[in-house]
Amino acid sequence: MKKLLLFVFVLSTFSVFAQDETEETKKFTFEGSVDAYYRTQLNASDDTPQGVASFAGQTGFAVGMANIIAGYESSNGKVGAVADLVFGPRADEATTLPNVNQLYAYWNVSESTTLTLGRFNTFLGYEVISPVGNFNYSTSYLFASGPFSHVGVKADFALSEDFSAMIAVMNPTDVNDNLTGDYALGGQLGYKGQYLNLYYDSGVVLGFEIDYTGGFDVSDSFFLGINAAYQTNDDAGFYGAALYPQVSLSDSFDLGLRGEYFSLHGGTDDPSVIDLTLTGSYSIENLTIKPELRLDTWSNDEPFIDSDGMFSDNLSSFLIAAIYKF
Repeated sequence: MKKLLLFVFVLSTFSVFAQDETEETKKFTFEGSVDAYYRTQLNASDDTPQGVASFAGQTGFAVGMANIIAGYESSNGKVGAVADLVFGPRADEATTLPNVNQLYAYWNVSESTTLTLGRFNTFLGYEVISPVGNFNYSTSYLFASGPFSHVGVKADFALSEDFSAMIAVMNPTDVNDNLTGDYALGGQLGYKGQYLNLYYDSGVVLGFEIDYTGGFDVSDSFFLGINAAYQTNDDAGFYGAALYPQVSLSDSFDLGLRGEYFSLHGGTDDPSVIDLTLTGSYSIENLTIKPELRLDTWSNDEPFIDSDGMFSDNLSSFLIAAIYKF
């Protein structure tokens, strides 16, 4: 009888421990991705560096980045933290703090209000640094012009089922160690997946930017993404717009186009560029293969060098990328 009671006690203890372990396991999340690609320039030699704002500008075989995201949330869902680490050339181009993409803690004050403190990805723009979050593998001029990340505090509000809002106080964009005492303000208003974003600093980095990011499900198989932005700092900056039509052709293959117009302003005879990027996306379980054709054409500038070694206003390229998400 004593042995039976002892066995029941041990079994009960193990069950409680297993239950606690399961509950603890549910608090942690671990995910990420790795990506690599091959790229060649179709109308220029591969041994000539070319200034394309793509975050995938190397020629031949190249690696993108490794992304590791660890998250923890309390069992009641009130508080949590995220560590988003990145390694590789793609990461180095976008992170001013080595290997740290995001690092923040958050507090769900209520069902409709969340406070976040730390380093978080920018709320402006359509694209992100992780290729998992983009349809096109190479990135746009709007994305490459920044901002990328912010360090500060923000408050997100779910105003209703359709409306959302955000306000933020931050260091100037992409500044980790604020030695000047200057700060930036950010704001966002969202309605059914459409977002109007505002950023302002005193001119120490970006100045002022207004950005619209959104998209529409035209049909069950066709989606149209939209991004437009205007930035100015001391009466100079950039502006542009991009359309992202994407069509699902089967359960495993999608096709998408980025058509972007980007221009500088504030000078005389400011150059502009049209970026046309056609991307296929073929999924095999957690692996995605993306073949991509890209054409960059400048208006009154000749930033490229063609296959004859002459200055050129356009560059065409092809790449194929492999992205694995875990």
